[in-house]
Amino acid sequence: MYRIKIDRNKCIGCLTCVTACITSHEADSSDSRNRVVIDSETRPAPIFCRHCTHPECVYTCMTGAMHKDPKTGYVLYNKEQCASCYMCIMSCPYGVLKFDRLRQKEILKCNMCTHRTADGSPKPMCVEKCPMHAITLMEVSE
Repeated sequence: MYRIKIDRNKCIGCLTCVTACITSHEADSSDSRNRVVIDSETRPAPIFCRHCTHPECVYTCMTGAMHKDPKTGYVLYNKEQCASCYMCIMSCPYGVLKFDRLRQKEILKCNMCTHRTADGSPKPMCVEKCPMHAITLMEVSE
């Protein structure tokens, strides 16, 4: 399983990861699935989906639109099953999920850019484009 790792000491807040995310999902939306905020010490703090081991968004989803892939460990979203109740957004302890302002019925959520590869392996554009290498892809075991 792969996860995105962020080294906040290397992040300069350039927003390249946000732009890369928008570019990667161009057909889906004009909004990013990640963001960079400024913390209480005025340092940039990238906010990404953690694909949690025990994801609250999955537990609160009444339709199964949010689900955890047992093979990859990714928390995935199926817009066809979504009832637009937004419980997933409200339950995420990291404030990562957000409402799609254009479609107003969909949730924006990181899918590790699996749509960029034929075999569905992760290829996050944010990792690929980060000029400071603050965002990396690492293999983990759950």
